Amino acid sequence: MGDQPAFTLTIDQNKYLPLDGREVHAILTIGSAGAPVAQAVPAEAAEVIIIDTSGSMSGSKIREARQAAATAVRTLRDGVHFAVVAGTERAQVVYPGGHANLVRASPATRAEAERAIGRLSAHGGTAIGEWLKLAGHLLTAHPSAIRHAILMTDGQNNERPEVFASVLAGWSGKFVCDSLGVGDDWAPAELRKVAEAMLGTFDFVRDQGDLPEFFRRLTQTSMSKTVAELSLRVWVPQTARLKFVKQVSPTLLDLTGKRTDVNPLTGDYPTGSWGAEEREYHVCVEVPPGQIGQEIRAGWVKLVRPDTQEVVASGNVLAQWTDDLAQSTRINRKVAHYTGQAELHELIQDGLSLRAQGDIDTATARLAKARKLAEESGREDTARLLEKVVEVDPVTGTARLRRNVDKADEIELDTGSVRTSRLRKEGS
Repeated sequence: MGDQPAFTLTIDQNKYLPLDGREVHAILTIGSAGAPVAQAVPAEAAEVIIIDTSGSMSGSKIREARQAAATAVRTLRDGVHFAVVAGTERAQVVYPGGHANLVRASPATRAEAERAIGRLSAHGGTAIGEWLKLAGHLLTAHPSAIRHAILMTDGQNNERPEVFASVLAGWSGKFVCDSLGVGDDWAPAELRKVAEAMLGTFDFVRDQGDLPEFFRRLTQTSMSKTVAELSLRVWVPQTARLKFVKQVSPTLLDLTGKRTDVNPLTGDYPTGSWGAEEREYHVCVEVPPGQIGQEIRAGWVKLVRPDTQEVVASGNVLAQWTDDLAQSTRINRKVAHYTGQAELHELIQDGLSLRAQGDIDTATARLAKARKLAEESGREDTARLLEKVVEVDPVTGTARLRRNVDKADEIELDTGSVRTSRLRKEGS
């Protein structure tokens, strides 16, 4: 196993609870060194590049999309299995033509794929579920590969919500999909659903000229993955309840509903594929009250390879009851930081949604609070975007929503709210 990446798991928490304390919070920091440089054979990988070619993509948009898809193809390393899919109200494999199999990337197949991409034209509607379904079928033929798709769209999904939801549920966990929204006529809520179901990211390409660079970066990241899937296996005692498991860095992703039972006390939570990177997860366990001085293991966390059941790292979440107020009221810095980040995301989502529904008063209160929280937590980027949506009178402190908000600013605020900032080291 000398060619396997090394994983580390560290747990940050304040284990001390007051006598009536029941909630145990912990932040799990998982690091992977990636595969060693000496690893001779790169990981097997399969990639599907999905381009929106619906009618709204006409003109310069389809030109930029063709360029972006070609950039992704050029970024694939030799030997990776790949296909290019054009998406309208149906999905079509534009390369390799004529059959629904992936082909290995080589100078020859990359050149053929670029020629096929060059012939893409814009027409028809948008059915994102159909696109994902085809990508899923193509990737299924490579069960041991790191399976990944990139999807870009500029419009809103025309599928019935229940149809879209059933596709996402059916393919969730089968491959990772990163998606991009271009321009200001797409719905962030739809790509957020894709990201949550497919354990991927979603991002806003404000300037369509940047699309090729986004595609290059996403493809490069995908090519750097060395482990196809890892599960977070969490055990809690019989008398306890696992309230949630969430990824909190680099983006917010709620994994709670993705549990697969291992046994009545243990569940596996998928984390997707890994390269050399660090991610953080927030676990909350509810335990029954205990006696002064009593210490229990409130959770046992393992990082497991689902295919071999090998445990690559593990750690304990502890709880100890105390009557020392100073100990029990101390909030762990990391827990506090990520709880604040999650609150900021929720305030922004609520505020934008209420604004769209016309509930201006509540929307203003939520967004003004978000702006204050962003400023206090050093999220200057988010604070700047919030300033474009809600203004605060410096004298009276009264907040009000701005009248003519640029749609692109609103989308950037919406999509950016899932990205979190790392906790700064003390003294920095």
